[in-house]
Amino acid sequence: MTTNTTNRPVADHSAGPADGLWVGDGTRPSAFRLRAGGRRRSVPYLLLGVLLVLACAGGFVLVSISSGDRQAVLALARDMSVGRVLTAQDLRQVNVAVDPGVAVVGADRVAAVVGRPMATSLSAGALLTPDSVGGAVLPTAGQAIAALALKPGQFPPEIVAGTPVSVVFVSGQAGTASSPSTDGGTVWPAVVTGVTTPVNEQTTVVSVQLAEAAARQVAAVPAGQLSVVMLSSGGGR
Repeated sequence: MTTNTTNRPVADHSAGPADGLWVGDGTRPSAFRLRAGGRRRSVPYLLLGVLLVLACAGGFVLVSISSGDRQAVLALARDMSVGRVLTAQDLRQVNVAVDPGVAVVGADRVAAVVGRPMATSLSAGALLTPDSVGGAVLPTAGQAIAALALKPGQFPPEIVAGTPVSVVFVSGQAGTASSPSTDGGTVWPAVVTGVTTPVNEQTTVVSVQLAEAAARQVAAVPAGQLSVVMLSSGGGR
């Protein structure tokens, strides 16, 4: 009679980690256990990374909010000239971050400004201030305001109320015009008080404040022979 004998390897408990461990069925699970253990150990690090990203994002939002309190204020929806009475359609609400030192009119004060005249000329988009409405702002003693009818190319489109400028005489064709007689030459320092573009007009009316004598000279110059040069905020001539 023939007897079949199956020889199975005997687990060697003295084998080190490099040799692996054998179990009763002859398999070696040590590699699987190492991989499973590695995945379990990596999960906490992944969660920690996610939490750090969320914390950074939350901090950025908090800093952005605290860096400037946005508030609802009134701005002009269209160009407004001095003396024109404000209506609700002339105003719009905007949310902006305003420095504490800047005077603005809150959006909840619409009723307080509607029906009042503009004290100065402002362009569409300009924020309304308490000084923008009420009695017209008159020039101080020795100063006067002159209106310049200018075409595109005769003034920088960036000028707004408060911009320091130079009003420059531009001679026309030879023999058609002469430079006005002035002691100060043909350049007058001024400050813009308003910019208005009438509907369906090709000219823009730029109001400037300058010395009274200079204002008379500027007003006497024929239309089309004046140009405006924008100066630095320091107002250097």
